[in-house]
Amino acid sequence: PPPLLEPLFPPQPGASPGFAERVRQHKVRLEWVRAEPAGLRGAVRVLNLAYEKAVSVRYTLNGWASCAEVPAAYQPAGPADGLTDRFAFLLPLGAAAAAAEAALEFAVRYRVAGAEYWDNNGGANYRLRGRQRVPPATGPPHDPDSPAWIHFI
Repeated sequence: PPPLLEPLFPPQPGASPGFAERVRQHKVRLEWVRAEPAGLRGAVRVLNLAYEKAVSVRYTLNGWASCAEVPAAYQPAGPADGLTDRFAFLLPLGAAAAAAEAALEFAVRYRVAGAEYWDNNGGANYRLRGRQRVPPATGPPHDPDSPAWIHFI
């Protein structure tokens, strides 16, 4: 089976206490991520400062020797608080992340009303590492003539 990207941070920051306050204070925060065969899927919450806004995720697989950036899509069925909006993203990692030694780093960028805000996990970036999936354990084949079997008459 292909390797799995394992977050080196809590994968659901949006479920932690004080999340809404952190969004208000910093304007943008990662809400959750999930590794999938297609790549890394996630959601970002931003403070609704203006109607027009752009959210993107900048990422690297080689320690920032090169990077790519993908836009996040506005989610109309977002939070009902009226203060924030939700954006969803998919980092299409493909074969580059298929190696067990893969390391992914990313940060979220929010541009609104002439300003730019970043969520880079407090300066450490959001990091994930490749981890080889362990195939399901299968025991030895059962031999009915094995001495391990006890027959009752």
